Formats: sequence, structure tokens, C-alpha cells
Amino acid sequence: MASVPTVTLDDIRAARETIGELIRPTPLEFSRAVSEKVGTDVYLKCENLQRAGSFKIRGAYTRLARLSEEEKERGVVAASAGNHAQGVALAATTLGIKSKVYMPVGAAMPKLNATRAYGAEIEQVGATLDEAIVEARAYAEQTGAVFISPFDHADIVAGQGTCGLEILEQCPDVGTVVVSLGGGGLLAGIATAVKAQRPEVMVIGVQAEQAAAYPMSLAAGRPIPAEKMATMADGIAVGRPGDVPFEIVRRLVDRVDTVSEASLSRAMLMLLEHSKLVVEPAGAAGVALLNESADRSWNGPIVVVLSGGNIDPLLMLRVIRHGMVAAGRYLQFRAVMPDRPGSLARLIADCAAADANVVEVEHTRHDANLLIDEVDIFVQLETKGPQHCQDVLTALRSKGYRLKFT
Repeated sequence: MASVPTVTLDDIRAARETIGELIRPTPLEFSRAVSEKVGTDVYLKCENLQRAGSFKIRGAYTRLARLSEEEKERGVVAASAGNHAQGVALAATTLGIKSKVYMPVGAAMPKLNATRAYGAEIEQVGATLDEAIVEARAYAEQTGAVFISPFDHADIVAGQGTCGLEILEQCPDVGTVVVSLGGGGLLAGIATAVKAQRPEVMVIGVQAEQAAAYPMSLAAGRPIPAEKMATMADGIAVGRPGDVPFEIVRRLVDRVDTVSEASLSRAMLMLLEHSKLVVEPAGAAGVALLNESADRSWNGPIVVVLSGGNIDPLLMLRVIRHGMVAAGRYLQFRAVMPDRPGSLARLIADCAAADANVVEVEHTRHDANLLIDEVDIFVQLETKGPQHCQDVLTALRSKGYRLKFT
């Protein structure tokens, strides 16, 4: 197999010089809520507050700034679900380079609008990032534009690694760094920066279990495509690890774990409620892992990288509701009752007496499973948590309600 370029600490330090003042050092915030979950201090590295809303500008600017003048004249092309698109568009416009970005058909509207506002021409193709990459590479071959990989280039990895330099400066005694993982550029860069200076620090990658190519690739010893790609975390929904980051992750990263969709929702809700931070699903993967692994022994302090905050408000609404259901904050059921005046009012009053807030009510009278004088009432309640859900159900059953769950 051909030699794969690697990245050194000196490369990352040089990338920081290249980036200069364009990239703002993002804050490191203590999280009391997550710390209490895992039993050690947890800090949030807020790349969701970076320019263009994610860490991607670090690598994109490093890569574009190092192009030759002849390459800059040809322009650049990229493929992205959103964050890399914005990073490339902003970097290209800053450097006076023409840019085109291929984005999946389902890309979030705010990411599309932001990429266009930063100055890139956009074309939507395919259903996944990998399909968009194929089209972007084809465009590069046809036109001579320089293809800017989201993760599979040494300059991209070096640029992302500048985040690792900041982590060690902001939390010198860090014991564990947790990083969300898609193609691998961010994790590889941070692992390089951290392990070169503090080799004893644990570095852990996190993927969505519905789009996890790294665990099987690491087991096989080579990048192989994921078997499924069905996650809300579009920022880390990458079908195949990049060759450059894969070799670094294989050598330096201590472990790669996966998290469920429900865990991602709960993590986003926790960050919104407790830390007042808007974080997209991919950016919340590290917090999701800590929430899932509260009983694990952790080497603290822990720094979790919140990789991005670019999320469609409509998706945010759905995710918040999903997160509240996953956290036991919503309760929904059907109650079969006599179809007579006052039945619905009595049910709502009994829910209120149990201190549950009624969010939605729906009647169904025409169902083959109902008797002629019965009505099926769907009720959705807002509760205070899992124990309150059980208390509400106990109270309703004690009053004779026949409850069904679907």
C-alpha cells in the first residue's frame, strides 16, 4: 500500500501560524451537570462558537492558504453536509478564491443559506456525503478546480489539530479528551497535538452507532465503508474513514465508542438546558457518551469537544421533543373511555391533579376495536422525569382508566 502522509506537532504549530487571527480560540466551559453525571470535572471545548459555527474553518483555511497561486486561480471544490461547506466558503472568500460546494439533497437549510452567504456556489446532489464527494471529485477532474477534502489531507488534519493545542493550554492537567468522529480529521489532529505533548492523556473518539465506520475499520486494520448510514448527526455521517486520519487514529487514539440516537437527543437537551449552548447532534456526541457511561471509571479532568452548533431550527424542535421523550419528560398513551359528556374533562383534570401538563389531545371514535359507545383518546403529557411518569400512570390506573401504549 502507498505511504500515507502523516502529521506532526510541528505541522500543527505551523498551521496555527497560518491561521493567524482568523480563527478565534474557543472558550473552555466547566459543566457542572455533566461533571455530576460522571463523578469528575468535565469541561466543554466550545467549537460550536467558532467562526462559521464549527471547527471546520481551522482545517479549511489551513488547506486553502497553502495552495499555490496557480491552484488558487483554478478555484476550489468541496463536498459537505454543511460545516465543511461553510468553512471552505468562508476561507475561500477571505483568500479571494472561487469556490463551489456539493451538498446532499437533504442538507439543512440554514447550512445551505450560510454557505451561500459566505460566497460559495452550491449544487445539491445525492442523499449522502459520500455521493456528494463523488460528484465534487468529478467536477475537479473536469474543470481543474482543487478538491478540498473534508478530512483526508494532512493540511486539514493539521488545521484541526490547532484545537488540541488550545485544549492543553486551557486545561493543562486534562486526563481525557473526548472527540466526535466522522471522517477523522478532528480526532486525528487533536490526538496528534495532545499525544505529542502528553502521551498519558486518554483520547477517545465517538461515532453515532447508526453511522459508525471506524470500529469495524480499526478491527480490520484498514478503512472500510459503514454498513448503514441513518443518523440525525449529519456532521459525522461519513461512510468511509479517510486514509490520512485513519492511520493517525489507529496509532494514537485509545478507543472509539458509539452512541445511540436517543443519547444524542438527551445530550443536546442537556447542553441547551444546563449550559445554554446550542449544539448540533454531531457536536453533542461526546456528551452523549459520558451520559451513557456514567458508571465507567474516568481519568479526569475530561475535556469534551462540542464540534459544531449549526442546526436547522426545525430539526432542533424535533430533537428537543425526542430528547424529552428519551429522558422521560414526555408521556403519551391512549385511554379507552365511555363516549359521554364530561369524560375528556375528567381525564384532563385527573392528569392535572397528578401534576402533569397536557400537551396534546386527540379523539378517535371510528375504530373497529372500539365499542359503539367508546372513544379512544390519545394524550401527550409533559412530566418531570421517569419517576413522575410512573406516578402519573399509577394515579390514572387507580381511577380505573384503561391505558394503551403504542
